[in-house]
Amino acid sequence: MKIVDQDPGASSTVSYAGLIDKIEILRSTLRWASKLDRPEIEKLLRQAGALRDEVMQLSHQERFVSAAAAEPARSDLSRRQRREALIERSFIFEGAFGDNPKLLEALETAEKAAPTGLPVLIDGESGTGKELMARVIHANGDRAERPFVSVNCGAIPDSLLESELFGHCKGAFTGAVHDRKGKFESAHTGTIFLDEIGELPLPGQVKLLRVLEAHEIQRVGSDQPIRVDTRVVAATNRNLRKLSEEGRFREDLFYRLGVIHVTLPPLRERKDEIALLFEFFGDEAAEALKRRPIEMTRRLRAFLLDYSYPGNIRELRNIVYRLSCLAGQTADLEHLPADIRPGSHPPPAAGPESGANGQSLSSDALNEAKRAASDLAEREFLERGLQEVGGIVVELAKRCNMNRSHLQVLLKKHGLHSKEFRAAARAPKAI
Repeated sequence: MKIVDQDPGASSTVSYAGLIDKIEILRSTLRWASKLDRPEIEKLLRQAGALRDEVMQLSHQERFVSAAAAEPARSDLSRRQRREALIERSFIFEGAFGDNPKLLEALETAEKAAPTGLPVLIDGESGTGKELMARVIHANGDRAERPFVSVNCGAIPDSLLESELFGHCKGAFTGAVHDRKGKFESAHTGTIFLDEIGELPLPGQVKLLRVLEAHEIQRVGSDQPIRVDTRVVAATNRNLRKLSEEGRFREDLFYRLGVIHVTLPPLRERKDEIALLFEFFGDEAAEALKRRPIEMTRRLRAFLLDYSYPGNIRELRNIVYRLSCLAGQTADLEHLPADIRPGSHPPPAAGPESGANGQSLSSDALNEAKRAASDLAEREFLERGLQEVGGIVVELAKRCNMNRSHLQVLLKKHGLHSKEFRAAARAPKAI
């Protein structure tokens, strides 16, 4: 059936606008129809409203694709340029991030998806910062001033799931002594973050799919539908595609949630961030504990820069807080948790593919060695430069033809403090 006569030369945005106008005319006509019973009218109005929302979603998605196509190719920019471009565009990010290409791709996708209102699915290992990424998407969109409601789907008992998400009416079940809003109602006009979505049982998945399709909920114990305008961001550390193939996650829900898909790399693949996160969490812990930021010995810092962090950013944050609490002014290896402290596990035996020092001779080991050598050379260059300019960061940035903010990031990365070099420059020279 032909709905709209489209002008071949017109943009798709105009076509969408015309279609939405016709839907609104249909809604007005149905509202005043005299030959239909009221329940039928209400049903048709809900269907028309759902169709309107679908069209708006398609319009947002098309603008997203157009914006992505209009941008310069990522291959034309260096990782540093891509990182600086995010900062210069006033990209809101609460924390610190480096120039890992996988992370930059995730942040650039989040930046483009944020204003569209499309559902976003974030995956990654536990502790990689999925909730932080959800908050980034919320903060950079047009709902930033609206509610952000977080729900841990794996922590809700099956019997309370529907009540927790959609609310209930007084008397709906034993203990329901008053009406209660659900999480979707609380997030109306804002964003709802569904963490650990892979833990949601199949009956809950069916109900969630209906909400995403119809944009309305029903409280437990009520037949009255309630319209909700809620942006959905979901996260998981499981492979939902594999779960859907095994019949443990609905395939239609997987595709409905994953209109925009963001994958966060583990911290062991983002080694350049570790030093930045030391500073960030160190300052955060110092403020929480009402003390000065902790300092680290060289051997502790070297160990933490090389540690694999199976718990990712969450584990790093916990370690920094532990050091800040247990150590005095300077933390050392003995302040680490016993299970990760050097010497707590016997060194692995050297195999046929290992060098004399037990290190693997794989390509990953070679890349790690290159990175370590590059970091060492970078630190020595910065130290020498700060000595030459007497600790004046502005002067060093001019000499290196480098953006001052980027230079500050590098200094933080290597734990270098310009004030120490300024103090050394002012100290009287021994005769």
